[in-house]
Amino acid sequence: MIASEIELFVSALALERGMAKNTCEAYARDLGAFAGWLERRGAKSAADVTRDDITGFLADEREKGMSGATRARRLVAVRMWLKFLKERRAIASDPAELMESPRKGLALPKVLSEEEVAKMIDGVEGDGPRDVRDRAILETLYGCGLRVSELCSLRLDDIVGDGELLRVFGKGSKERVVPLGGAAARALSAYLSSARDFFTRGNLSVMEVFVTRRAGPFTRQGVFKIIKERAEAAGIDRGRISPHVLRHCFASHMLARGADIRAIQELLGHSDIGTTQIYTHVDVSRFGEIHKLHPRHAL
Repeated sequence: MIASEIELFVSALALERGMAKNTCEAYARDLGAFAGWLERRGAKSAADVTRDDITGFLADEREKGMSGATRARRLVAVRMWLKFLKERRAIASDPAELMESPRKGLALPKVLSEEEVAKMIDGVEGDGPRDVRDRAILETLYGCGLRVSELCSLRLDDIVGDGELLRVFGKGSKERVVPLGGAAARALSAYLSSARDFFTRGNLSVMEVFVTRRAGPFTRQGVFKIIKERAEAAGIDRGRISPHVLRHCFASHMLARGADIRAIQELLGHSDIGTTQIYTHVDVSRFGEIHKLHPRHAL
């Protein structure tokens, strides 16, 4: 019964709210953990869930070593699930209503220095199709701050504004437009004009921008593999790099060069400015220089 109630909720996330497959799967995993905990205690359906069950589950997760961020995320999933069931009148009351989230603490994003990113990208020097494609992937991720899922789903008709803009569909199919300029624009143009046909083998039905050697779209894992290989070739520890680290680098390096935090929020596609503000903690040394501009700093 609980499993079917969760399945109904996850299906609604995809069909009614348009949430991405990966997001729906994440909710299903978190709720699956809660369901297993409930069933071991004899609960048959969501109607049996109490506030004590929720707090007990979170306490058990803490004892297992789960971080505050993980526990907070799981509480969000439980809240949304129970709220959904109450709205559908499947349960009479919502025991998660008004519950406070566990403290998550401050998890600073991993970043590489500007020099390290440049070393990795500039290290892809060849003129062969694979080098040209991989360089375009790295430049686009770093130059536009894309999520790996956004890069994989990027289509030819998403290159707009005479090639100066990318139309990106983020979480919940939310659309945004990001500038495509400088090195990223040059690398992408070179790939489209000289290398993409090698991978598509002339198949005009392939609409994804980035294509594998099997003439199909990339998976997240495929992009991860490319980035790890290129980082290692540049002498960068594979454990320090991922597509999301390049996204963090985009935001952190832009902020360090004076970009407005609200502009970065829009470029990243964050719905909440609080998500973007994590980058203000990355380069605290810069704030010392900024403070010197204060009229009373030298007094």
